[in-house]
Amino acid sequence: MILINFSLNQLFYPNFAASMDTNLKQNRPVVIWLFVGVAMIIVQVLLGGITRLTGSGLSITEWKLVLGALPPMNEADWQAAFDKYKEIGQFKYINNHFTLQDFKGIYFWEWLHRNWGRLIGIVFFVPFTYFVVTKRFKKDMINPMIGLFLLGGLQGAIGWIMVKSGINDEDLYVSHIRLAIHFIAALSCLVYTMWFALKLSTPAIQIQFAPNLKKLANWILAILTVQLAYGAFMAGLHAALAATTWPDINGQIVPTGMFTQGGFLEDITHNMISIQFIHRGLAYILTVLIIIWWVKAGKIAPGSTLHKMRSLTIAMVLLQVLLGVLTLLNSKVKIPLSYALAHQFVGMLLLMVMVWARFLVNKKTAQ
Repeated sequence: MILINFSLNQLFYPNFAASMDTNLKQNRPVVIWLFVGVAMIIVQVLLGGITRLTGSGLSITEWKLVLGALPPMNEADWQAAFDKYKEIGQFKYINNHFTLQDFKGIYFWEWLHRNWGRLIGIVFFVPFTYFVVTKRFKKDMINPMIGLFLLGGLQGAIGWIMVKSGINDEDLYVSHIRLAIHFIAALSCLVYTMWFALKLSTPAIQIQFAPNLKKLANWILAILTVQLAYGAFMAGLHAALAATTWPDINGQIVPTGMFTQGGFLEDITHNMISIQFIHRGLAYILTVLIIIWWVKAGKIAPGSTLHKMRSLTIAMVLLQVLLGVLTLLNSKVKIPLSYALAHQFVGMLLLMVMVWARFLVNKKTAQ
């Protein structure tokens, strides 16, 4: 990500490297570290998506911070882990046909998801310690760094609480509400890390004074956050299978069955048709708002980074809508993993592009 950011700056500003002030150059190792963290968080979120869509999230029924980094080392250990899985409701009522080999398949994704999280912790902690010892951090960086570690620790705790809640005899899957909380918390870490990296790597000359664009970007990001949460609902409930047609929803524009769960709040959070209707509707709203944002951003000085990157917002939202449609149309018996992951990945890219756009209009007063 830092290479992309630096390359774009070189493209937009041919003399970018020469114009960077001393502080920005001194911050470069920290910025690279932060953007590596951004990339690793993206991978972690995608692994979480694979874990959910393959039904792997409850395969490891205990949490061992250190020893859990190792998978079962022999057949006896594998059988012991499988026997523990057999005690929970997911095996008893859904996967009771599983062989040990089947269990190893779902175990792998949850194990990789957890260990990638451990690796993120190491990648953040070791360089952080080095930067502290070598006094790379300025005083105003310390509090944001502490906040970053707290967010990371909170995310790990949310993940374990989420899994633990499904390890019982009644629940077949982890609640999609908890899944959405876990997902949004991960995206919060992503955005927080990216924003901090942008602050340390972006020359002040690139930041515009555009209060109207700033306000519109805030609205887009707020709606996009809700949309991403509903994407987690879609994944958690496999709600794409409730209506696999487009542009209609099972032959209707406003589908029947949206208010059958016994209450408005229940319907908008648990009714698959309602959730899919809201998810689609928010996608259309976001598309229109981003087009409006793109038009307004076109009035910014042609030589500015904001003017030149604004088309990325259009490209990302249109690609995201396309992938959403393709995911729906190909979800006949089950949700296609490749389309779903691509849809999730581009959703994160859209979020990052909009965060970047919002950052570039963060100046409070004109110079």
